[in-house]
Amino acid sequence: MEGFKLFLRSIAAVSDQEFENYGQYFKTRTISRGSYFAEIGKTSHEAAFIKKGLLRTYYINEKSEEVTSCFCAENNLTASYKSFISQQPSELSIQAVEDTELITISYNDLQILYQKSPLWQNIGRSIAERQYVMMEQYASVLCNESAKEKYLRMLKEQPAVVNKASVNDIASYLGITRRTLSRIRNCKTQ
Repeated sequence: MEGFKLFLRSIAAVSDQEFENYGQYFKTRTISRGSYFAEIGKTSHEAAFIKKGLLRTYYINEKSEEVTSCFCAENNLTASYKSFISQQPSELSIQAVEDTELITISYNDLQILYQKSPLWQNIGRSIAERQYVMMEQYASVLCNESAKEKYLRMLKEQPAVVNKASVNDIASYLGITRRTLSRIRNCKTQ
């Protein structure tokens, strides 16, 4: 739980005592490669901190193709946020790219934390703000950078993903074809 404590402390001054008082609301869970943390059509009842591993978030487009919208790596949060917050069926799936260890909290337990502690309300607000900024940055990159720039950014910011995720999933995430990604990779190595 040390990584999780450090993550929380990057957001707010969470004391060991506060963590001890509210630690009962967090559970550890392992998801094996290929298994799902969230699934399209099912309501998401948990949010998670990724202790170890890699997850891929995707949706199905109008051509019935999987489109990767996020890779969620260690020391980050993940959830089907719209489903989790609204407690309605998810429009996306979150799948383990490799065996993944999570620290989870249920929707109901998070509501209890919010009622019991202004600190946890602040943490929740800060996390929501961070997630929004990340989403807006991703949209900006997709619209404003060339395929090569997007790939080079990924190599710099998410090197583990490049080594673990499939070529199809990386190309989908970058908004390019597999062929374009292969061409970029070949030019980079020459």
